[in-house]
Amino acid sequence: QVQLVESGGGLVQAGGSLRLSCVVSGRTVSSYAAMGWFRQVPGKEREFVAAIGYSGPTTYYADSVKGRFTISRDNAKNTVYLQMNSLNPEDTAVYTCAAQSPRYAGSHVYDYWGQGTQVTVSS
Repeated sequence: QVQLVESGGGLVQAGGSLRLSCVVSGRTVSSYAAMGWFRQVPGKEREFVAAIGYSGPTTYYADSVKGRFTISRDNAKNTVYLQMNSLNPEDTAVYTCAAQSPRYAGSHVYDYWGQGTQVTVSS
């Protein structure tokens, strides 16, 4: 059974940094077409943050986080990371890791999701 477990969230002051981790079990990270991070604020729709493809360094970012967030993967550890720098209060949200099976490659569909980790940025 596939499981995605996030960690690394917490409370940080504006301008600070956090690194989120997503450990994948039940299937290797390298078997997915892409891994992504999303975030959601209560009452709002879930928002795409970043994604990384299987085939090496291809990465994608939402405009709101470009230059501040970096997504990476360690296939040996079956883990995907989201390094978040220069955080501001607008980044406050529940951050969730997701995996995309090869059959959805090239689409916006992710079929496995974690439970999420809370990130709170104080001003």
